[in-house]
Amino acid sequence: MSIAVRLAAYYFAFFAHAGAFMAYFSLYLAGRGLAAGEIAYAVAMPQLARIVAPTLWGWLADAWGVRYPGARGAIVVFSAFAVLAGFVAIFFQDHAAAIALTLLLMSLFSAGAAPLVEAITFSVLEGRSGEYGPIRLWGSIGFIFAVLGAGAWLDSHDASTLIVIAIVLAAAVCMVSLAVPVGPAPQRQHGDERLGAVLRRPAVLAFFGACFCMTAAHGTMYVFYSIYLEQAGYSKTLIGMLWTLGVLAEILLFLRLPQLLRHFSLRVVLLASFVCAVVRFPAIGWGVDALWVLAAAQLLHAATFGAFHAGCVAAVHRLFPGPLAARGQALYSSIAYGLGGATGSLVAGATWESLGASASFVVSALFGSLGALLVAWKVRV
Repeated sequence: MSIAVRLAAYYFAFFAHAGAFMAYFSLYLAGRGLAAGEIAYAVAMPQLARIVAPTLWGWLADAWGVRYPGARGAIVVFSAFAVLAGFVAIFFQDHAAAIALTLLLMSLFSAGAAPLVEAITFSVLEGRSGEYGPIRLWGSIGFIFAVLGAGAWLDSHDASTLIVIAIVLAAAVCMVSLAVPVGPAPQRQHGDERLGAVLRRPAVLAFFGACFCMTAAHGTMYVFYSIYLEQAGYSKTLIGMLWTLGVLAEILLFLRLPQLLRHFSLRVVLLASFVCAVVRFPAIGWGVDALWVLAAAQLLHAATFGAFHAGCVAAVHRLFPGPLAARGQALYSSIAYGLGGATGSLVAGATWESLGASASFVVSALFGSLGALLVAWKVRV
């Protein structure tokens, strides 16, 4: 089995599990009787763990990788089994605090996998950034598979059954993680000094600040989108179709990524993604009664996640070369999906209850505006 196929299989399984969790876990928690603030708090736990965990795992992967070539792969496998154990534990939990604590512990042990696989992918591609899209799109296909399947299932079954789906998908991630390639071992260099020098560059600080803003901007959507649509009268199947529409647009973006990066700089791609975020989130907040508005907003997912994420991982690969690769991707994960994701989720919980749904999505657009300003101001990649 080729390296590309093995990576594609991992992305497929990993994002299938992520899709079921992202789209429907808030409905699962609502079905367990949790209030909006408790749901936001619980969903924020994985993001809180990502503030520190990916950087720690990235440092360990770089440090151990010089001496033990299989270290990165071993961490990916360990992370997959940690997720499986975590969801098995949640199956037996009854209280909001217990669920939140389990999510936090599970994420601390598993948050290193995604940035490590990104680093492995770019290392085996040897800098050919455009080839990332055709591999990564299988993650989007897995996301669609899970969101559509779980949505159809939950239309005729109780939301409590989602935890069983999550366990089955986590087991699939465990199996494919065993085949993730190791990638070339990082070479021993003065990585710590170089890391400090990179982090002191204004362009890098602005880049990470923008990453924080984009993920924070998605907080309201990731926590409350499915609940918002269900309250507006949409079926779970239609909710799943709207999630899927966004990911289909993302897949088309990934397929066109080689051509996109040949014609536009990473800076232009990132700036365009932030402009789309400023448009997308208010459209969801104020256009929930118009299906065509929701559909158009979901098409912008190609930019606010697909183009943004592809641009970011490629930028990190340039900014953190060689032995800094895993730590660079880990820092991106920690600052964007950790600190930014947690902030977005917690702000969403607060604004949803105090200002209302529409205003909460407008706050998301404000995060997007700030990110656009940071990219335009200092980011040069």
